[in-house]
This record gives sequence, C-alpha cells and structure tokens, in this order.
Amino acid sequence: MTKFTATLRELYEEDTGRARHFRYAMLVFDVATIAFVVVTSFLPLSPWIVACDVAVGLCVLLDFAVRLLVSRAPLRDFGHLSTWTDLVAVASFLAPLLVEGVGFLRILRTLRMLRTYHLLERLRQDSRLFRRNEDAILAATNLVVFVFTMTGIVYATQHDHNPAIQTPVDALYFTVTSLTTTGYGDITLPGPSGRLLSVFVMICGVTLFFRLAQVVFRPYKVRLPCTACGLQRHEPDAVHCKACGNLLNIPDEGVC
Repeated sequence: MTKFTATLRELYEEDTGRARHFRYAMLVFDVATIAFVVVTSFLPLSPWIVACDVAVGLCVLLDFAVRLLVSRAPLRDFGHLSTWTDLVAVASFLAPLLVEGVGFLRILRTLRMLRTYHLLERLRQDSRLFRRNEDAILAATNLVVFVFTMTGIVYATQHDHNPAIQTPVDALYFTVTSLTTTGYGDITLPGPSGRLLSVFVMICGVTLFFRLAQVVFRPYKVRLPCTACGLQRHEPDAVHCKACGNLLNIPDEGVC
C-alpha cells in the first residue's frame, strides 16, 4: 500500500483528529449537495444550474473513486445498493456532458438524498444529541427522502402527458396531498400505472407519516439492549429491565 493510499485510508476510515475533521468536511459537502438537489429541483434548467450539476458530479465521482480505492473489498461494495445509487446519482449530475435532453436524468439526482443515511451513521457515532433523538430524526429523514424521491418520479413520468403536472412543484403538491390522504382531486394521475403509483404514495407515505408522529409524541426512553432478553428501550431512570428483571446499568446522561 503506497503512502498516498495509506493517507486516504486514514482520512476515510481511522479515528485520528485529521480524519475526523476531514469526515466532517465531507459531511458538510454531502449536506450541501443534498440542499442543492432539493432547491434546484424546483428551478427551470439554466446554464448555471448545468454548470453546478457538472461540478458537483465531478466532486461526487472523485469521492466515489477514492472510497473504492481505499476499500478492502471493492468488488464486494458493488453488492450494496448504496454503491449503485451513488453511480446513478453521478451519472445524473454529469448527464449534460453526454446528452442534451437531461430532464429525466436530472430527476435521478434525488437519489443523492440517500446519502443522508451515511450522514446519520456518522452522527450516531459522534453526537449525543443525535443519539438521544435518533428515532425522530430517522423517521423525519425517511419521510423527507420519500417525499422528494416520489416527487421526482411523479414529475418524470407525468409532465410530458399530464397537463395538471407541468412543474416539480405540481408533483410535490400531488405527493404531499396523496400521502396525507387529503386528496383535493385537482391533480390526478390517469391510467392504471398512474393509479398504482398513487396507491403506492398513499400507503408508504401514510405509514412514514404516522411513524414520525409516533416517535415524536411517545415518551422518551433510553436505547440500551438488555443483555438477558434483548429489550431495546427502557425508562431513563430504570435500574432493572421491566421484561426480565435483569440489572441494566444505564450510563448517566452525557456518559454514553
């Protein structure tokens, strides 16, 4: 392993001070690209957006290539869904370099939002505030990723032949009204495929919405698997597991 590869592996995998600073810089980059995807999805395609698409795509491609370089089993990485979504996202960002009609491919940039789950993994390791509110943050993330991914799919499949969906805002409006079961009826998806897509949005969206409400309003509990029975959650001041009576030894606030 060359010194250069060793340095890259340190930055991406080890727990040194330099590596932590680098990974948080990458976290900021990931958040920025996700924000860029969300904001520009509602703007008309213009030269500056295309230029930013290409710039972001090249940065994402470089990050992807480096992660493969430092991976101890790069071929095995291609068995992970996240690897393929990264490749599709890169292709969608760099599409203007290859083809002119990039309307559908630009919608696939929303797959970059799946990178959010990698950010959550980093925060789980480093942030006590995140660990305390992990379920609520994860539920909100699931809902937001679903909304914007489905918005992209609805827009890409409907805007050419459905006069009610002319912009991504129309697609977002339809997605939100469907998943909340409001159903004003001013926008509908015609045909069997449109109805099936509507059903999918409603079933999955309602499930994610109620999951978010459930974790927000339920009493706070500490996440600490019981070593005897495996119960995951306990009252913050619990001494024994309420399921089996095993001694828990829950760390004090700020220690775990």
